[in-house]
Amino acid sequence: MRATSSLSQPEGLELRPHRMQFVIDNLPSLVVCCAGGIYGGMEGVPYPVVGVAVFLCLMLVLLYRFIYLCRIRFRIGTEQLVCERGVLVRKVDYMELYRVVDFQEHQSLMQQLCGLKTVRIFSTDRNTPRLDLTGMRGKNDIVPLIRGRVEYNKRKKGIYEITNH
Repeated sequence: MRATSSLSQPEGLELRPHRMQFVIDNLPSLVVCCAGGIYGGMEGVPYPVVGVAVFLCLMLVLLYRFIYLCRIRFRIGTEQLVCERGVLVRKVDYMELYRVVDFQEHQSLMQQLCGLKTVRIFSTDRNTPRLDLTGMRGKNDIVPLIRGRVEYNKRKKGIYEITNH
């Protein structure tokens, strides 16, 4: 996580998923790809071309997924959370911070072993009611930072939450 400013400055914070998240998300495909490459390179086995074809097809898919993961950017500004993603077609989602209502952190077993986590942000935004920041380092406290900016924006815009318990 690279901080470019604090809460009081107009710039924000830019986050990117850790590259180990690619291995976590694609472990079965990586195993099959390697097995196909090994099988296709062996002599005396039936249909080695099938192994090479599996290897090449999966390698292309995995390469695209890796590039996609590397191109994801999360920018936490003073008023918006911006998510950019895509390889051939870029999609940019904007979430107003004053609309954020809740947070959740999740770690799968593989993420725990790799020291990563997924931060889920819930909002009242129509286009993006849920935004997952996948592959964040486990030691980074992202939720308190976003929560502080959310509270600041709610006070700034005069938005108060009324609850019935």
